[in-house]
Amino acid sequence: MKRTRLRTAAVVSLVFALFAVSARAASDPDREALERTRAAIRAAFAAGDVATIMKYHHPDVEKALSYNKVLLGRDEVAADLANTLRQYHLEFVENSVESLLIENDAAVEMTRFSIKSTPIAGGQPAFFKGRTMVVYVRYKESPTGWASIREIIQPASD
Repeated sequence: MKRTRLRTAAVVSLVFALFAVSARAASDPDREALERTRAAIRAAFAAGDVATIMKYHHPDVEKALSYNKVLLGRDEVAADLANTLRQYHLEFVENSVESLLIENDAAVEMTRFSIKSTPIAGGQPAFFKGRTMVVYVRYKESPTGWASIREIIQPASD
């Protein structure tokens, strides 16, 4: 009986270990590509480079920036972003991924963020913080192979 328990424990441990190694090995390149995607978007925000930001957005992207503001399609997102970047310099001061789920050709990421917004015409900076959920899909035209297709922003309430 003791031998049976030991054998069962060994088999269960082996199965879990193989599953964990297989899942990790399959997702590491995707996790790295998604991190490169996030880093490129943040750098392009800091540079005010709308064209580069849009390279990481699917043509059918939809962004819910607030309860009353939903942007549909890459052109609408780009126009809104260009308008914002004409008025403000934006810098991500926090961007902490809380969870990331990758399944086949889609990834769902939940992130806490804080953005420093400095008026270009002068004035004191303001900070906007909250949480966002972004859905990425594989997209061959993106430099990293991943593009945002859905995003919803939850402003911090504290």
